Amino acid sequence: MLKKICSALLCAGLVLGLSGCHGSVGQKPFQMPEEFDTARQYEITFWAKNDTNKTQTDIYKKAIADFEALYPNIHVTMRLYTDYGRIYNDVITNISTNTTPNVCITYPDHIATYMTGRNSVVCLDELFSDERYGLGGSEVRFRAPGESQIIPKFLEECMIDGRHYAIPYMRSTEACYINKTYVEALGYTLPEELTWDFIWEVSEAAVAKNQDGTFRLNGQNVMIPFLYKSTDNMMIQMLRQKQAGYSTQEGDILLFHDTTKELLTTIAAHTQTGAFSTFKISGYPANFLNAGQCVFAIDSTAGATWMGSDAPLVDISEDKLVQFETAVMPIPQFDPENPVMISQGPSICVFNKEDPQEVLASWLFAQYLLTDQVQIAYAQTEGYVPVTTSAQQNPEYQDYLSRGGEDDNVYYDIKIQATKLLLDHTDQTFVTPVFNGSASLRDAAGHLIEDVTNSVKRKFTVDDAYLEKLFSDTSSLYHLDQVGGITSLRPADKAEMGKLPLPSVILLSVLLGAWLIILSCVLYTWKKGKNKSNPSVTH
Repeated sequence: MLKKICSALLCAGLVLGLSGCHGSVGQKPFQMPEEFDTARQYEITFWAKNDTNKTQTDIYKKAIADFEALYPNIHVTMRLYTDYGRIYNDVITNISTNTTPNVCITYPDHIATYMTGRNSVVCLDELFSDERYGLGGSEVRFRAPGESQIIPKFLEECMIDGRHYAIPYMRSTEACYINKTYVEALGYTLPEELTWDFIWEVSEAAVAKNQDGTFRLNGQNVMIPFLYKSTDNMMIQMLRQKQAGYSTQEGDILLFHDTTKELLTTIAAHTQTGAFSTFKISGYPANFLNAGQCVFAIDSTAGATWMGSDAPLVDISEDKLVQFETAVMPIPQFDPENPVMISQGPSICVFNKEDPQEVLASWLFAQYLLTDQVQIAYAQTEGYVPVTTSAQQNPEYQDYLSRGGEDDNVYYDIKIQATKLLLDHTDQTFVTPVFNGSASLRDAAGHLIEDVTNSVKRKFTVDDAYLEKLFSDTSSLYHLDQVGGITSLRPADKAEMGKLPLPSVILLSVLLGAWLIILSCVLYTWKKGKNKSNPSVTH
């Protein structure tokens, strides 16, 4: 009976041990084949994001068809998603079953989390430099850019722990889309460089009302002078401009400090007057801008095709459109002499598979997305910038940039202005450190602004006690006590970091107890067997 109990405990201990090491089982590291086997057939999957822009879908389809014509033995199946968050969630779900796509459009912050599945994402350094199949390799059947032709600043964004786990696909930054007509109607002139003080001052002037309750500026019942689409970017850029902490390269959390409190207090004050709101709370900034219900709308340069009275992708009914002059400017700055803005945009990663030939086939397709024809065609759909010098300097692309305003579709002036904004300020862009948990930190940064804005609208008081609780709640909500190092957390959070979560404590206790019992059983059995073999031993 005791032998059966020990066996059962041993099995239980092994099961618990394996469950405690969840995620430790992964793929073997990718090894570059000596050559690509063109006699075999390959089926690869490609996950990409697309909203309602049919032109982008057609570009993907053409890229796949053109690539398959060059490589008849590689068949690409595309799966489109409405947003990157859905791609992220599906990849995370599929990592444990090794059913990830072969090629995926995603973000470096997300890739850092994908990498928690051991060897799930292919490190591309060896593939980059391979003379035959690498970037611009001799055996590649199309004109692929060499590594030196990828904009260095964009390529650096694809590095995690000093190695490349992605290639950039498209890049954008944020722009402030302005109803210049309204700014001048309020008695102001747009400065050469936007500042936060200017934005707040004009926004406060725009909330003045008539006696009947309508707004003086537009004569309507709705006016939100300043709307921000991505509040995570808003907080990150404000902190960077203030040279205040956000995170370190090692993953230490620097978000919760007095400068963050000051920024949130300012945002709360302008929310209180009705001068500020966010996309998540009020709606899409472009819709308010185009309806004459907003003065400053901050969104991605890739969103330029939705902005302005003549926007090709305008998303409100024609009877609600208001005619106005649109200005496109970099985001507001605290120090206009030293402007900084975020660099963002999708990248391409390749997932590891058991068959290195399949990985190589996937890599060839990923490379194809960097060719001039794909880069230029996709960049023309929205305010994106190609990621290679060859595409940016291509006469076709230069001709496109020179024709802004010829029509309100391909050559929509606001879209091309937004594109040039990034081209002119690439050296002033930055990215945040990438590590496992950096995606959660980004969400937390935006949550701070969303929570404060919501709380003000619900008549809560935003004071120091409120902000302290907000910091604590946000850290817990996004599990920031489990991210990176602890050296930069507040003292209260550092204290909590020493405490293991209750489920972990229970699991470790059960494991320890099980192994102690197993050890006791083994010793008992060994001793009993020894006594049987030595009859002289008495009890």
